[in-house]
Order: sequence, then C-alpha cells, then structure tokens
Amino acid sequence: MKDLLLDLRYALRVLWKSPAFTLVALITLMLGIGTNVVVFAILNAVLLHPLELSDPQNLYQLRLRPWTSFKLLTTSYPAFEDYRQRNSTFSDMAAFNGFSEGALRSDKAVLNVYGHAVTGNYFDFLGVQPQAGRLFHAADEHGPSSAPYIVLSDTLWRRAFNADPGVVGTTVRLYNHPFMVVGVAPARFHGTDKFDRPDYWIPILNYFEPDQLRNRTLTATTVLGRLKPGVTPQQATENLNTIATQLAKEYPKTDTGMPLRLIHPGLFGDNGDVIRGALYSVTGLALLVLLAACANLASLFAARSADRSREMAVRAALGSSRWRLVRQLLTEAMVLSLIGGAAGVAMASLMFGVLNRGSLPSFMSQWPYTALAVSGSVNLRVYLVSLVLTLVSGLLFGMIPARQVWRSDPFQAMKSGRAGEPLSLRRFTSRDLLLGAQIVICTLLVISSLVAVRGMVRLLHVPLGFQPQGVVLADLDWSEIEGNMPPEKVKAMIDALQSVPGVTAAGTVNRVPFTGGLHGVPVFPPATTEFTLNNSVLAPYRFTVSPGYLEAAGTCLLQGRDVSWDDTAGTPYVAIVNETFARKMWGDTPAIGQRFIILDHLREVVGVMKDGKYHDMEESPQPVVYLPLSQSDQRYVTFIVRSHRAPNEMVEPLKRTLSGLEPNAPITVQRWPDVVEGALFSARAAAISLSVMGVLAAMLAVTGIFGTAAYNVSRRMKEFGIRLALGARTKHVISVAVGRPMVLLGIGSLTGLFLGVFAARLLGQIVYQANPRDPVVVVGAVLTMALLGIAASAIPALRALTVDPSKLLREE
Repeated sequence: MKDLLLDLRYALRVLWKSPAFTLVALITLMLGIGTNVVVFAILNAVLLHPLELSDPQNLYQLRLRPWTSFKLLTTSYPAFEDYRQRNSTFSDMAAFNGFSEGALRSDKAVLNVYGHAVTGNYFDFLGVQPQAGRLFHAADEHGPSSAPYIVLSDTLWRRAFNADPGVVGTTVRLYNHPFMVVGVAPARFHGTDKFDRPDYWIPILNYFEPDQLRNRTLTATTVLGRLKPGVTPQQATENLNTIATQLAKEYPKTDTGMPLRLIHPGLFGDNGDVIRGALYSVTGLALLVLLAACANLASLFAARSADRSREMAVRAALGSSRWRLVRQLLTEAMVLSLIGGAAGVAMASLMFGVLNRGSLPSFMSQWPYTALAVSGSVNLRVYLVSLVLTLVSGLLFGMIPARQVWRSDPFQAMKSGRAGEPLSLRRFTSRDLLLGAQIVICTLLVISSLVAVRGMVRLLHVPLGFQPQGVVLADLDWSEIEGNMPPEKVKAMIDALQSVPGVTAAGTVNRVPFTGGLHGVPVFPPATTEFTLNNSVLAPYRFTVSPGYLEAAGTCLLQGRDVSWDDTAGTPYVAIVNETFARKMWGDTPAIGQRFIILDHLREVVGVMKDGKYHDMEESPQPVVYLPLSQSDQRYVTFIVRSHRAPNEMVEPLKRTLSGLEPNAPITVQRWPDVVEGALFSARAAAISLSVMGVLAAMLAVTGIFGTAAYNVSRRMKEFGIRLALGARTKHVISVAVGRPMVLLGIGSLTGLFLGVFAARLLGQIVYQANPRDPVVVVGAVLTMALLGIAASAIPALRALTVDPSKLLREE
C-alpha cells in the first residue's frame, strides 16, 4: 500500500509538470469516455432497463406474423375476448387502445390530453398499485358504458391539478361524457411502451360504442398476455394460432386466421427490431471513438516514455526493477484515465441535465422517442460501465509504454539518451501502427457521418405528395359535439376560412400524413359477393377529404377531377386513388372510370393523384384512397389552410373564425412543417450523432498525425540542419519530416475506405438507404482525410524547414 501511495504521488507530480500533455490527454479521454457514457445511458434506458411492471420478463404482446412498422393495433375486441377465453397457455390476458385523445374539462382547466382505453383487468394484470385513490378493476365493468372512471397519470395530476389528492372522487368531462377520477397511477408507470406517455387511462367499454365492441373487422386493440408457469413462448404461439384458425372457420367474413407471434412489449411493437439495431450500431461506433482515443493516448505515452528513457535508465541503475518501472507507468496511465473518465461522466450528466430541462431543438421536442432518450440519466449501472471503460482505457494506452520500458536496454539508454524502438524508416514501429489504427477508425467514422448526412439530404428531397410549407393545421375537439359533424357545417367553416385575409385555399382531412390514419381497409372487386378478408385484393390507407383539400395540401392531381360537394349520399359513390393503388388494381389500364368496393359501397374512380409518403419517410410506395367527406360518416376532421401570410399571423384569425361557428370546441393550431419534422427525427438524430463522432475522430486523427510528425521532427532537428547546410531541397526535407505520417495516412485511409464499403449493413441499421459506395461519400472522405493530413503536418513541416543549421551546430 505504501508503494502504491508513492506511485500515485509521483504520478500526480509528473502529470502536473507536463500541463500541455496532461490537458490534451484529459480532453481526449473526456470526449471518448463521455461519448460512450451518453450512448450507453440511452441504450440502458431503452433496451436494458425493464418495464416498471410485475414480472416483465413473462409479459408478451401479440403480433401478426408479418412484420409491421409503427402499428400497435392488431386485434379486434371480440377476437381478444375469444383468445382470452379459449387459450390454455396464458394465466391472463389484457388489451388496450393507445389512441384515445380529446379535451379534458375540469373545474380548473381545459387541456388537450392523450391516453389509453384499457380492459378492466389491465392494472391488476400488470401489478400496478395506485399513488392516490384506487384503480379500476374488472369487477367495475358491467357491459358497455358501465364504468365511467378515469385514472390520471402522475404528470397530468401535477400539471392540471397541482398534485392535489382531493381530485380523487371529482368528476371531469372527456368526449362529452362525465368520468369520475378514481385514482392516480404511480409516477414511474407509463403503460407497456417505453416511448409512450399517456395522460390517463379509461375503461375500454366506455371508449368504444357498443357496435364497435362487436365489430370483428375493427382491429382496435393491442393484446397482452402473461404466460403460465412452465409454458414456453413457442407453445403459447402454437395455441394462439390454433385459435386463430378456428376463428377463421367460424367467422369467414371477418377473420383471416393470420398466424400470430409473441414479442416482449416496450419498443413500439415491431419497431423494437429497428431500434435495437440502431442503438447497437451507434454503440459500436462510439466504442470505435474510444478505441481511437486510446490509440492516440498510447502513441503520446509511447513518445513520452521514449523521452523519459534516461530517467528510467537511471532508476534502473539505482536498483529499481523492471516491474517497478512498469508499475509506475501504468499508475500514471490509470490516474490520467480515472480523471478523464470522471470528466466524461460529468460531461454526460451535464448534457442530460440540459436535455431534461427542455433545451431541445424543435424537431426533437415533439417526437415521442425524445421523452425516453433524455430520461437516460447516469445511474448506478451507467457508473459501473463508465468505471469499466475507464479502467480498460487506462490499461490499453498504458501497456504500450510499459512494454517499451520492459524491453528496453538501460545501458544503451544511458549512453544514447533514448530507449525503446530504434528509429528506422524501413519498418513500422508500434507508434506507427497506433497512428494507422487511428486513421482507419477516423476514415470509417468520417464515412459514417457522410453517409448519415447524405441519408438526411436524401430524405429531405423525398417527394411527400404534398407541400407543407405555408400551411397551418387547425384541429377542433369534436368530442363536445353529439354525433358526426354535418358536411354542411364543415362546408360553412371552410368557406369562412377561405374568407380570412391571406388564405389562398382551405379544406379538411380526417388525419394528415405522418399522424396515423386508417390503414388496411379491405378493397374488393366490383363483382364480389362474399366479403371475406381473404377475397380482398388490396388494403390501402384511407383518407376522408373535403373539396379543396388537394389544392390546400399542394397535392398533384394527375388525372380526373377533385371531389365535390355535389358528391353526396344520393349520388354515385366516388373516390380518388394514387398511382400505386391504380397500378396494383388495374396495371396499365386507365384507372378513371374503374370501380371497386370499399366500406360496403361500390365506388367509381374520378381522379388519380401522385404517390407520396403517408406513414413514415422510409416506407415503400403505398396504395391510398381518398373518399369524399360528403359521402362518409366522419366525426373528426383537421382543417388545412394555405396562406401567403406568416403562420404566427394566422393563428388568431383562424381560431376566431372557427370559434365563431363552433364556440364549444377547443381549437389547436400548428404549422404543418412542424408535423413533418417529427417524421425526420430519426434521420436528423442519426446525422447529428454520427457527425459528432466523425468530428471527434477527425480531432483525434489530427492530434495523432501532428504528434507523430512533431515528434519525428524534434528527434531529427540536427539531421535537418545538416541536410539544409548541404543544400537539400525543400521537398526532400518535407518528405523526411512528415513522409512517414503521410504514408500512414494514405494506407490507413485506403484501409478505412475498404472497410467502410463493407459497413453498409451496419450503417443501414441507422441511416435511410445507407450507401458507403456513394461517389459523393467516397470523394468526400478522401478529401476530408487529405485536408486533415495537410492541416496536421503543416506546422511540423514548417518547423523542419526553418531550422538554422549554424545555430544547431553551435549548440552541438
């Protein structure tokens, strides 16, 4: 212990005497370890931290066998009841609908809220205990609309009711219906999805109408199940698929018998595969940054150890063993690593503190993933991983100089003043290999960042099928209005909006793209008589629009006409389809005039519009059908208003106009580009994270090349003086001074480019249409590495050229 304390004191004294070296090393470690701490903290929150539920490892979610993106609802309520009653492998099952939203009215405020409609056994099934009051149970339900109870989330309880326990037992209004507040959920409970933050929970029997609860074609629930002891997921899947086959035979018109599978809930359905792949890939790239930092520090420590060779030789001559000297060097490395690791953890904690205070870019603050990402605070598990990274880093960059000292000859060092690997231009030293490794990693990360930026640019130029710039969206909460909104009133509202100064076009749609929508509505040929799902030929997205929507949205109508107010229930039913719908249905045959059946009506195609994006930016072309509002039963609409005025100037006029026609409906106005920003979140996050890693790697490469070149020049100053005195040309001096780092730069860059070409699969987990072979990426990486090399070697090269031979010879 005494020797260890002596080593620590000496290590601190040596590092204090070299402030420039110590500062560079600490910054390098802080950035390398800090980056990994941030990435691991998010990985821990998303993938490693279990749900705050009872026995989460035994909890499963039912999914359709085909992989579906961003789709949680898979089962109708009657089918859920059948699975629950007929299965023999689950101890219990529960279901929920995660798309409940509306205005919550209380004595204190009116708030737009979002929540879940759940089965009565939901809280007991998940093992949740209330924070205040009680939760509702299966015994509270006695048929449709029999349980008007609501459980508040901790967030809503504090935001709307100032955490007042007296709110329990009071009545609030939601969907124009009274609900009694029976309790408050615990603060750490947010349901079964980590990316979800519902404000409330209500019984599903009080959310759906009685006919919806009996409708087997309405896939409106997400089903959860808890396995019985000793039952495997494979056995449960086989049991469920047997039931699905039976239901298809019993209800051939509504049930398809599509096979099911089981997944653990928590990562937004099947998107868990994408999220896991992206996070593991980013973690791998972050580890590369740390590896480059260790290589950089190992190179610096090796050079510093060579300069201290006389000191080590003297200590050896005075009786110190090789192990004693090696231990001293490792102690210095570990002390530096621990201080740098602590700085990295502090940097990560500071970053999460800033994010948790809401200092987020606008494109991130509106995306559901952000709530979980910023909650990835530095906890005990993160501290332990940080400590492991710190210790391993210290060993990695401390072993190189330790190996040098172990293999050195003290007597030779006493005579020449240097020990370690002899200077040779004909073979690579360990420092050269370390620099080469840094350059390879830097090239890989530069390629990754360029691929991410190219993916972002590619997404920004993807045709959306609409033009969101200059458009504002106005949402009315129709829950306070009984029944469906009459088309005549919607028409009056649109006419009123069109009269607002600055408005050039206005219309309505049931849901704007990227905010959900009804997907999978079966389409049948016109001669169909048996309307079973197996007889459907297409399952498109369905949007309900008013006249003027296409103009307001900036959507291009390729053929035919827009829908009209004259298209009523008393006239032939019509529809507009997109190019993909027309191609899949009729091939090269003109679509105008063709007929198909959807939602129990035979419809004629009166228009064809361009394809676009409807659910996410990366989706393949999807079939879409637009139905006239005047021929549909549509309760919820969003007003699309195009104007040449600034969006902030339109908010109050729009609210005033709509409130004059419907004073009881709360109105929310937002810019359409803000909605689209959410769809670009993943691409922006990838571009930012990989660009940051690319910049860090570039900084490490610059310091590595500069350090190697500067060290080479400092060791050979007398040689340069003699060469210049003998008339050596400038290019020859530069070649000798920085030739080796430049050769390593070329070899390392080519190796990195070669490896980057084969990294497409890894980058594809993070970036949209990742293509490391893209000529722009390759040329950009080559130019970047060349500029880094020139910038890093310029100062050492100039120092070699400005040597004064006479001064050096006098000093000698």
